[in-house]
Amino acid sequence: MVEKGTKWRKEVITREYTINLHKRLHGCTFKKKAPKAIKEIKKFAQKAMGTTDVRVDVKLNKHIWSRGIRSVPRRVRVRIARKRNDKEDAKEELFSLVTVAEVSQEGFKGLGTKVVDEAD
Repeated sequence: MVEKGTKWRKEVITREYTINLHKRLHGCTFKKKAPKAIKEIKKFAQKAMGTTDVRVDVKLNKHIWSRGIRSVPRRVRVRIARKRNDKEDAKEELFSLVTVAEVSQEGFKGLGTKVVDEAD
């Protein structure tokens, strides 16, 4: 018997999201902002993709840390790809890979969640 809502969690899919880090880090001690931002991105990806195994790309990590530990970007555009785990000893069959997505000069206005084709 298939549980309700589990079918969509088995697919391999890629989506783009805008994450508002400013509201997620409000009231955080400034010397802990960048590490907390990475944890919040992982938590967001877990909830959005339904996988417990979340991997953050090196470029995204560098983007978060680019202005130091306390001046984290207010918003970040990320591309989250749910992929199959090829290792045979893996606990989960799927994992999420979070990478940074490019934003045009106009900014984040009008950018919603977007499903990305694998060909892009």
